[in-house]
Amino acid sequence: MDSKDPLLVVTVLQEKAASKNASTNSLDTDSKSSSTGSKHDAELSSSRDTPFAYLDGEEDQDQKNDVTYVCPYRGPTYGALTITNYRLYFRSLPLRDHEPPPVILDVPLGVIARVEKIGGATSRGENSYGIEIFCKDMRNLRFAHKQQNHSRRTVFEKLQSYAFPLSYSGRLFAFAHAVNSTQVGENGWAVYEPLAELRRLGVPNDMWRATKINENYAVCDSYPAVWAVPKVASDDFLRRVALFRSRCRLPVLSWIHQKSQAAITRCSQPLVGVGGKRSADDELFLNYIMEANAQSDKLAIMDARPSANAIANKAKGGGYESEEAYKSVEIHFLDIHNIHVMRESLRKVKEVCYPTIDDSKWLSSIDNSLWLKHIKCIVAGAVRIVDKVETMSTSVVVHCSDGWDRTAQLTALAMLLLDPYYRTFRGFEVLIEKEWSSFGHKFQQRIGHGDNRHSDADRSPVFLQFIDCVWQVSQQFPNAFEFNEHLLITIIDHLYSCRFGTFLCNTESERVAEDMKHKTISLWTFINSSMDQYLNPLYPSFTQGAHQTVLRPIASMRIIKLWKGLYCRWNPSMRPQNKIYNRTRELLVLQEQLVKQVSEKRMKANTRQA
Repeated sequence: MDSKDPLLVVTVLQEKAASKNASTNSLDTDSKSSSTGSKHDAELSSSRDTPFAYLDGEEDQDQKNDVTYVCPYRGPTYGALTITNYRLYFRSLPLRDHEPPPVILDVPLGVIARVEKIGGATSRGENSYGIEIFCKDMRNLRFAHKQQNHSRRTVFEKLQSYAFPLSYSGRLFAFAHAVNSTQVGENGWAVYEPLAELRRLGVPNDMWRATKINENYAVCDSYPAVWAVPKVASDDFLRRVALFRSRCRLPVLSWIHQKSQAAITRCSQPLVGVGGKRSADDELFLNYIMEANAQSDKLAIMDARPSANAIANKAKGGGYESEEAYKSVEIHFLDIHNIHVMRESLRKVKEVCYPTIDDSKWLSSIDNSLWLKHIKCIVAGAVRIVDKVETMSTSVVVHCSDGWDRTAQLTALAMLLLDPYYRTFRGFEVLIEKEWSSFGHKFQQRIGHGDNRHSDADRSPVFLQFIDCVWQVSQQFPNAFEFNEHLLITIIDHLYSCRFGTFLCNTESERVAEDMKHKTISLWTFINSSMDQYLNPLYPSFTQGAHQTVLRPIASMRIIKLWKGLYCRWNPSMRPQNKIYNRTRELLVLQEQLVKQVSEKRMKANTRQA
């Protein structure tokens, strides 16, 4: 066999991967994305004589060498526990020769939702005294301590202080990490530039303009500083329109079809109330949005809520646009439920997936959680938006109640389906920065960063659902995305980790006030410095134009499936033996070899013809 045969290269890589996997046990390890450090980190780790790579700014807070991890799969495992200001790290200690690979836990403290003490000084029974940790990433951790000398006290206190720093007048780890950072490379905060993204969409043009009316966040404190609006609407007119929308979140441009000029705009509900109040300015403004698209004499309003919820919101001063008041408008209710329903649904999924799975009730339990039904409704709503914009050339206004949860899910997913740019590395980062961060999705409240109020009613897996929907689409169109599943899981891991500033705070105005761009590191800096592990080998980057298409996924319960690679990843019986990103790297090497061979053969053929 030729030594340059790509199949041989892959075989060698597989053998190396198998050898590497044999030396480490992934049974209880944290996902690779949340614990990867830099070369500097590794050097620092070796100087401290510890088994993991310390991050910049990471410092030891407590260590116990006589702790038992009560593993739900292996049973009690004796080992050493280290707590830093960023992570909890447990490593089992060998009790005899020929021990199996060690059990390792590497958990960012930001993942922790709550910490509880188990048992007391008089508790009887093995492993009855200790600490239980409930995590945001679908797992619980239980540690047993010796009952003498209050051995769990300092562990409990350090976990409380550093997992929930905002509840104890502290600061999130992202700030300490940035102050001491030695990381070099592209500045991830520069990935998204609002005016550059508008220019990519062809704005300004004859019908749309950019405005900095909200430069100081005075018109709407939860909106970005830069908007795109119909050219005929003056800034004073915009201020009047904002007063008739919940939280002053008036309709502004998210995306525009460069051929038909059909637009996706987003906003919050109108303040019509029980009395059916009207605003001539708001009605005229929606007419401006419709007239900016010469291809259609209709405007579609996609209300994310069930119609009953939209009607009920009238009692709170909100509501929806009536077709009597808003001429040439058609309204569609998309039946996506609120944050409280979604939170309860995810809780049921966790009960099914962790720690044990009942095979006899697996399908019925997942069905009863209604999680897949909710995911289907979001995908179906986005497909309806795509159909209006792409097929009917009709502009769309998307809103829910306040316009920062379900609205972001729908606009971001519809834009991903319509525009191949958002399915690239850079485009996906821009999409998240634009539709989620800049338009005020309340990451701080929905995730509860550094806050010990675990039962807070504002917490909800809204962004997680969006990433789940992206994964669902990638399963139906495996060659349409430049990135792979590992990137999506990495984003979810760091949604919780508090290592980067990307998902901190609730609004753009808060991030500016906190000077996040200078006081924290962007997640995109980290990801873009090691893009090779996130590449999709099936993406036709070498075939120009092959991926320039609109995606229309099938939103059916026959097709939508549970993302086991995320929700069941802590259960060894549900985990693939060969990690996806290892296989991905092997395929990328094979792809590179094949592309190189094709290029060489073309050059030889051209030489012969010449």
